Amino acid sequence: MSYTKIHINPISPEPTTGSVLVIYTGGTLGMVYETKGKQLVPFDFQQIIERVPEISRLDFDITFLSLPEPIDSSNMHPSIWIELATIIEEHYEQFDSFVILHGTDTMAYTASALSYLLENLNKPVILTGAQLPIGVARSDARENVITALELAAAKNAEGHSIITEVCIYFNSNLLRGNRSKKQESSDFNAFHSENYPALANAGVRIEYNFPYIKPYQPGLKLKVHKNFDSNVAFLKMFPGISQQVVESILNIEGLRGIVLETYGAGNATTEPWFLNAISNAIERDIVIFNVSQCDGGRVSQGQYQTSKFLQQIGVISGSDITAEAAITKMMYVFACETRGGACIDMLGKPLRGEMSI
Repeated sequence: MSYTKIHINPISPEPTTGSVLVIYTGGTLGMVYETKGKQLVPFDFQQIIERVPEISRLDFDITFLSLPEPIDSSNMHPSIWIELATIIEEHYEQFDSFVILHGTDTMAYTASALSYLLENLNKPVILTGAQLPIGVARSDARENVITALELAAAKNAEGHSIITEVCIYFNSNLLRGNRSKKQESSDFNAFHSENYPALANAGVRIEYNFPYIKPYQPGLKLKVHKNFDSNVAFLKMFPGISQQVVESILNIEGLRGIVLETYGAGNATTEPWFLNAISNAIERDIVIFNVSQCDGGRVSQGQYQTSKFLQQIGVISGSDITAEAAITKMMYVFACETRGGACIDMLGKPLRGEMSI
């Protein structure tokens, strides 16, 4: 596929220290106000230096690549995740690092999905965006983009990238992508990672939290997966959920797996009809993945009587995984494996640092 590319030449006379490919998918960040139509419209990335002149003062090469049809992140789809992974694969040897400009609503899903698709990743892939368009005076877009670029280009004393995984950078915090959630729709501090520490904080200086950063591993060869199985669904518990609702979801044609969003530490109703419905689904080889509705903490199946039954009938504990990482993990695992036992094994253990053992 043909993509529009724009190369930014640094104005510094010193030799460049690396190269970053910036992939623009769409979203709030790339919008400007059109006075004629009095509306927000996507801006032309040919004018990126006019909007963010600081970019030219960075001491590394930057190339912008835009998807043919930028989209609102609410329209994100697994096919676009695979397209992004393929772009990274095709440019992996040419560039030292990657930044993806993305709408905030589904950014945590995309970050999680890419973490699974990009096996043996040894370079930074940093997603960022904005709560306000770049064409608005108080926009957070400029700081997010510039710092994401600096983080992507950062190297250690040996010349290796400091960050070697898929991350989200937003409002001064660098977070592991598959540990992140969007928690705010009207605050600049939109993303949080309740169950895993921030990898870096960008204040006056960038402070790295090295014990929690996946280290550079010499000799790794990137392996890009290019399939997802979308025959999955969420089933969220709530007081008063009916048998009809539960059974209608569990009997979706072609369904392979359910992310069961339970209360607290993995608890659900012990009504006989509910347990029977879950048990019957498991007998039909539908995989049930237990994830807490709480942003922090973890599923501890068997700790309470209300989760003991789930453990006994074969529901898989999701530990401290996020719902976003859980559903994309299911899509990835089912595309990799057809054997039920292998799927269960892969779901129950961390593949890319997305959950604690």
